[in-house]
Parts: sequence; C-alpha cells; structure tokens
Amino acid sequence: MTYGITGNTTKDKLWGPVSTLLAWLRQEGLPFCLDAAVAHGLRERGLAELAPCDAHHVSELARRADVILSFGGDGTLLHTAHALGTAPTPILGVNIGRLGFLADIEVGQLTDTIRLLEAGAYRIERRMVLEARLEAPTGTRTTWALNEFVLGGSGTAGLITIDVRVDGTPLNTYWADGLIMATPTGSTAYSLSAGGPIVVPGAGVIILTPIAPHTLTVRPIVLPDHCVVEATIASPPHRYVLAADGVTHVAEQDPLRLTVRRAEHTVNLVKLPEQDFFQTLRSKLMWGATNT
Repeated sequence: MTYGITGNTTKDKLWGPVSTLLAWLRQEGLPFCLDAAVAHGLRERGLAELAPCDAHHVSELARRADVILSFGGDGTLLHTAHALGTAPTPILGVNIGRLGFLADIEVGQLTDTIRLLEAGAYRIERRMVLEARLEAPTGTRTTWALNEFVLGGSGTAGLITIDVRVDGTPLNTYWADGLIMATPTGSTAYSLSAGGPIVVPGAGVIILTPIAPHTLTVRPIVLPDHCVVEATIASPPHRYVLAADGVTHVAEQDPLRLTVRRAEHTVNLVKLPEQDFFQTLRSKLMWGATNT
C-alpha cells in the first residue's frame, strides 16, 4: 500500500509527526509520496533526506497513492477532499488540532493504524456530498460540499430573506442571518453550533438549519436526500455570501438562485474496526463525563 502524505503546512505541530512517520515508513519499507508543500517544508527544515524529489500536488497523490494521510484538523481534511476533487482515493485524517470529527486518528496511534491498514483491518465510509448549482447575473456554475453550504449576510449586513422550495413546493421564507444546508457529516460542524441536529453519517438526509432566525417558530428540518432544494435571494438589500465547506464562492448583491441536491460522488474516509460514531460523540463532546 502506498501512502500519500499531505497536511496543514502552516502548523508548526505538523513537522515532528510527519518526519517521525516518514522515517518509520522507510524503516518498514513502505512506499509513500508527498504533497509538494510538505516536501518543500521538510527541505526548509533540513530534512531533505525524508523528502523525495518526486513530490506532487494533492490531486496527483490521488492517482499515485492507495490512501491519503491528511495531517491537521477537520478543516485540513475538507481542504484535502476538495483538492482530490471527485477521485475515490480514501482519506485518513490525522488530528494535530483540537476537536476532530473527521480527523479522528491521534498522532500516537499512527504507526499502529498503518499496521492495521497493511493487514487489511479497516473499512471505507462513503460520505454523502451535496452539489450546488449557482445561478446569478454574473453566470452559472457548480460546486460541492462535504459538510455544508452556508448562505448568509456579508460583513455587518442585517438579516437576509431566503425563499426555499423543496421539489418545487414552497417550504419557508427565512428571515435570518443565513441558512445552512448540511450533510450528515456536516451535522457536527456549523449546523450543530446553530442548533441543528446530530445525524449519523450513514443517514441519507439533507439538513436545513437557519442561522439566528427572526421568527422563534422557525426550526431546523431534515429532508430525505432525494429532495432538490432551491434557495432564492430575490432582491437582497445587502451583500451576501455563499460558502462551501468554509470557502467563499460568491459575494454578491445581485439576485441568486441556488439549487442543492445530493452529488453523484462521495468522499471516502478510512475507518478502523474499533471506531464508532457514538464513541466519537462521547469522546469529542464529553457525553457522560462527570465533574470531579
């Protein structure tokens, strides 16, 4: 098995674990390839012997590696997933940040984890992805998100009005700071902080979570994943933004129509036999913990 190594090169905490891992992989005779930015960072730190000259962009790693090791937090894993595009190469998230639902392998577990991968003791979770078609006076384009799309006001702008239809049927006109359209994977991200439900990753649903709605009766709603959601900002009084997995794609003041549906591709994550979503919730959210 060939391992593709990438990560958040802005974090000082990256280099120790990566250099230790690469030395171990060489010792074990396990092949690997590096993201160009990681290779450059190793050379800058006098570790050129660990950085082969055939470093690659992350998208190329998808063709050369059997598994991508993404060092960082959940944001780094999202960045890695988008860099891979629609390639099916599975990703293993290695946590060097704080709270990680996607990057859920700790650095101290890494060598034992790779031994399990070499023994075939792992599974692939195929995570649902949302696709969005953006129609605005500036043009039409398509993007996708593993966690969520967020449609909201820009800067100090006030509330925005968002008309939402589901399969062509009116659902609601949201008057709020914004609207989150999330996958089950994204249910533990921004949607959770806005009061949305936690949904197990294998559920086929789309979650609509309003951000600070003006009407107290407005609540999140969970839709089956075969639904097509249309969100329209007809005459915005202020600028608004559309973000996919935290990356801004549109900052406009013109009318916008957004059509969101389940994408055809998935993002594939490596999971170990003992990893369980409910155990992750208990650990990351400290459910059942007692104050002592």
